[in-house]
Amino acid sequence: MKIAYDPIYAHPLPEGHRFPMLKYELIPAQLLHEGTASPEDFFQPAICPEETILLSHDAVYLQKLLEQQLSDSEQRRIGFPQSPELTLRERMIMQGTIDCALHALEHGVALNVAGGTHHAFADRGEGFCLLNDFAVAANYLLDTKRVSRILIVDLDVHQGNGTARIFQDTSSVFTFSMHGAHNYPFHKETSDLDIPLPDGIADREYIGLLETHLLTILDAFRPEFVFYLSGVDILETDRFGKLAITMQGCSQRDEFVFTELYKRNIPCAVAMGGGYSPDIRHIVEAHCQTFRLATRIYE
Repeated sequence: MKIAYDPIYAHPLPEGHRFPMLKYELIPAQLLHEGTASPEDFFQPAICPEETILLSHDAVYLQKLLEQQLSDSEQRRIGFPQSPELTLRERMIMQGTIDCALHALEHGVALNVAGGTHHAFADRGEGFCLLNDFAVAANYLLDTKRVSRILIVDLDVHQGNGTARIFQDTSSVFTFSMHGAHNYPFHKETSDLDIPLPDGIADREYIGLLETHLLTILDAFRPEFVFYLSGVDILETDRFGKLAITMQGCSQRDEFVFTELYKRNIPCAVAMGGGYSPDIRHIVEAHCQTFRLATRIYE
């Protein structure tokens, strides 16, 4: 199993943003400690080329990122102050998801410790997302003719609004988002299938909805590749999620997705997405469950 390692600690963010990013250091450490992964499984991505990013993002916006020309309002919308290091990190995350996709095409599955930057639009960033890694990687696979039908399964508690907008007129990419109806973003875009979830939804109803809709999509669309955003902000412990999914329910979600894709021989690249429980141990454990299940089911 190949795992793209987030290079954030080589390029640290401002102090106020350190806690939510701490998981990117702790997840690899835990996976190594428990033996789920070995050092040889991890790789630090290179820098994604500009021409690859431009398959999904506008040239004017990319140039603003590269030249540090975002306005104050653009930076507020993203939530991070601009810096060359942050742009570099984002380009490495893009390449990490591309590399995971290429590995998954040969070996079934690969995971990016970071990624899931689904709030980035073609022409702007939002919600701590500068560039959209699933969009960049999906368009790379299509442009290089490695696959012709891609499914994006977004199970973060927040709708993948940037992803939905980027692919709104692309029949070769099906966007599926299950998200909190009353959560950010408060203006939702239109995915190919959106399942808005009520506050307080618990395991049984959540898993039932996922099973019904994902099976229908897999049978009707017949994807050749899947990008899976396995956000753990669906947990009942999450500060912002508003849902009531237990740690076991989160594990059942991942197990169902991986099992169905494995049965159909559909390769899958995974990104971790969000997680904001006050106790960092809950975040790390929920994410590590995803890695354990991928290892057990695919290898």
